Amino acid sequence: MSKLTLQQEVSLLRSAVIGLIGEDSEGAYRPEFVESTFAALRRKPTKRFVSARQFLDNLNRA
Repeated sequence: MSKLTLQQEVSLLRSAVIGLIGEDSEGAYRPEFVESTFAALRRKPTKRFVSARQFLDNLNRA
């Protein structure tokens, strides 16, 4: 068995606790939402933020 760093161990323990509890102060823990968020972070951006107005216009078009 390989040795884990302290950061890896804390991450694993945190994940286990969240999985066991299943809910936090904001509601139910949804792993599929977390996965989709990380997938979105890996994708290359297609637009550039210029202003709040343009951002909202782009949201309305989508």
